[in-house]
Formats: sequence, structure tokens, C-alpha cells
Amino acid sequence: MFQNILNNTAHRDSLLPRGSWVMMQRWEHLLFLHQRMPQQVLRSYLPPGLELDTYDGDAWLSIIPFRVSKVRFRGLPSFPFVTSFLEVNVRTYVKRRGRRGVYFFSLDADNLPVVIGAGMATLPYYYANISMNMQDGAISFYSERKGKKSGVLRALYKPDGERFYPEKGGLESWLLERYFLWTYKFGKLYRCGLHHNKWAIQKAQTDIKQQRLTPWDGSMEVDTLAHYTDSKTALIWMIRKEG
Repeated sequence: MFQNILNNTAHRDSLLPRGSWVMMQRWEHLLFLHQRMPQQVLRSYLPPGLELDTYDGDAWLSIIPFRVSKVRFRGLPSFPFVTSFLEVNVRTYVKRRGRRGVYFFSLDADNLPVVIGAGMATLPYYYANISMNMQDGAISFYSERKGKKSGVLRALYKPDGERFYPEKGGLESWLLERYFLWTYKFGKLYRCGLHHNKWAIQKAQTDIKQQRLTPWDGSMEVDTLAHYTDSKTALIWMIRKEG
């Protein structure tokens, strides 16, 4: 399975990361909530060394709730306490030295060992109470952070219509086909590479009842672009400090 994923690279706009992948994750029941944002708002929250990426002059913010399962490190058996957890992340779209990817404002998870371990690896994780329930084809997702820094997402979503592959060069492909992520900690910029097969998605119906996850006050607009996919297996490389 892994070699099939590694051999499938035509949808990428860059080579695979150097070296071997170190972790596998399966992502399930993903909702992608995308919203156009003023460039100056997002740019003001980026760390030094990253440039805001835009599509036809528009900057974008995305909020993504989902389940993570089948987590394991390369060459090792799975660890029961980190095999599966719920997560929601908030990201924008950036580029650096010819590479396009994403920058995470936050990642919330309901698994404390994951939050601690990922935080040590420079990722901005927060510990949260999260639930995901499915009924009649719809998914109810609720996340509320623990601790002093508040953050809430309450959403109802379900797939709508047939699955399709986004057209290369179009907005949906630009938003989804991202294979580098950056983080910033202690004044240093870090990069991580990842890879998976091309996204196959459906449009999604959504009801966002509450959203307070962005670094600024504000909510997602009614006309937010929304997509759903049932699952994706991803291979992840080591996080490294940028030179």
C-alpha cells in the first residue's frame, strides 16, 4: 500500500521530500471549511520567513475537523494510546522558496499524549474535549479547548453529491493539494513534508453553530466553500528546522 502511494506523484507540484517517511496516519470524515480572507489580516499573523499564498489575489483560511486513526511510526507497531483521536485544525496558505504549503494557527486534539508529543515537535496543539457522532449520513462535531486559551467549534455536516477529483489549476485543487507544512516556535521556522494520493472530494452541506478557533474574533461566513471526504492515508516525514 505504501509503495503505491509513493509511486503516485503526478498530482504534486514538487518532488517527494528527501529521505524516508516516519509516520503514517489515516484521516477520516474530513470537512474542509474554506473562507476568503483579507490578505492583510492573515499576513499579520504569519511568522518571519513565510509569504502568504493567494489564488487570483484572494487569501484563504481553512478549518478542518476530522478523525485520525491507524497512527504508527515507520518500522514500529502501533501504540494503543495514540492510535486514534479526534482533531480540528486551522490553517492558511503560504509559500517559501518555491514550495507551497500551509501554516497552522492551531491544532486541537482530544488525546493528551498526542498534544504533548506534537507540541515538543513544534506543532501548536491544544488539548480539547471533542466528540464526533454520525446519524443518518450527517456528522455532528463538537470541540472545546481545555485550559486558559479558549477555542470552540460546533458544526453539523454531511456530503452532498458525487465524488470528484478537483481540476488541476482550479481553486479546489489549490486549496487541497498541499504537501508541506510550516510551524514556528522559539523564533525558529520548521518545515514538514507529507504525501498522499490525490484528493477525491464531495461538496458538503454545513451548519456551523459556533466557531471561535481563529486567532482573531470572528466567524465563518454563510457562503463558506465546503468539501467532504471520507478518508485519506497520509505519509509524513520528519519535521526539520529551516536553514
